[in-house]
Amino acid sequence: MQTIERNILISILKLTKEEGTVQKETVFKDSHIPSSVADNAMKKLSKAGLIQYKANTVETYPEQRIKIAIQAIRLGADPEKVCRFLKWGEFENIAARVFEICGFKVIRHFRFKWAGRRHEIDVLALNRPTIVCVDCKHWHKGWSIAAITKAAEAQLERVKALAEALPSLNKEFEISTWRKTSLIPAILSLVPGPLKYHN
Repeated sequence: MQTIERNILISILKLTKEEGTVQKETVFKDSHIPSSVADNAMKKLSKAGLIQYKANTVETYPEQRIKIAIQAIRLGADPEKVCRFLKWGEFENIAARVFEICGFKVIRHFRFKWAGRRHEIDVLALNRPTIVCVDCKHWHKGWSIAAITKAAEAQLERVKALAEALPSLNKEFEISTWRKTSLIPAILSLVPGPLKYHN
């Protein structure tokens, strides 16, 4: 049953990426699951609040799509395959949700000004004494060493600015009681690149 649900969830993510509604017959065909079996599984998913299952259609809301992706991964789906069917903002949201599941406090789209410049970090994940500063790259194709290097250096500059601004942000981050803090710049990419580390 897990394999059936997993395949249906992946098909629903794939087929509702552009529009939130798809014909149930299309899901049956895409998931390669017999209609009677798939019908029962979709009724179960609807009861669980993951989808809206009506007579002939399956509908998903934006917040459900993240839950669908996480559930598919929990059922053994390849995270890279699942994330391929997410939109850019959804990719950021699933990254943030994974940090939350692991016990981090998460701040999304953190904007700050330092030394006369504005900066934004896609996801900040805080868990004493660590702040992971994530730049999400929802690129579907392999990226070059030059692109990775440029992205890494830009993220490092943002994190250096955040480190300098941190004393003025203690209350906002609720870290005033932390004796020390480690900031970790990271780039989360949908596809692996030729480098894991740069500088």
